[in-house]
Amino acid sequence: MQQNMKKIGIFMSLLMGVTLSFFLSLTGQLSSGHFEVPGFLLSFGVSLLVSLIIGFLVPMKKVNDSLDRKLGLAPRSLGTRFFEALVSDIIYTPIITFIMVFMNYKIAVSHGAPLVFGPMLLKSMIVSLIVGYVLIFIFMPLFMALLMKKYGPGRPGHKSEE
Repeated sequence: MQQNMKKIGIFMSLLMGVTLSFFLSLTGQLSSGHFEVPGFLLSFGVSLLVSLIIGFLVPMKKVNDSLDRKLGLAPRSLGTRFFEALVSDIIYTPIITFIMVFMNYKIAVSHGAPLVFGPMLLKSMIVSLIVGYVLIFIFMPLFMALLMKKYGPGRPGHKSEE
């Protein structure tokens, strides 16, 4: 069972990393008003790398379970989902957004764009936190259901505890 839970955690990190990176990169490119495929691909690649590093360093299931217990939240309730999405969003999105905005700021300024980093970061952070929250709230339970169906109890490779 421990082996399958580890697989679920790894695949959840991969799926959420790809999803957040894709949509946050797309959002950033579209909100900048200068969508370019190479810029999107660079943004997606860097964002994916950052989100995967976070996903493998921060055990989100343990973090959420611990906070749920401390706050007395019922497992799989709607309120718990709202809270867990917020926690994940607060952990992932600011780091990804800061790195992406900083990278894009440096690229734009090197090409002569007269930008100010603070307002650029603030606008992106607000948009990214909202988009990230919605994405996490929607996709986290969907991915978990898919992974539990594949690796959960009663699946090949699963050994139930007796």
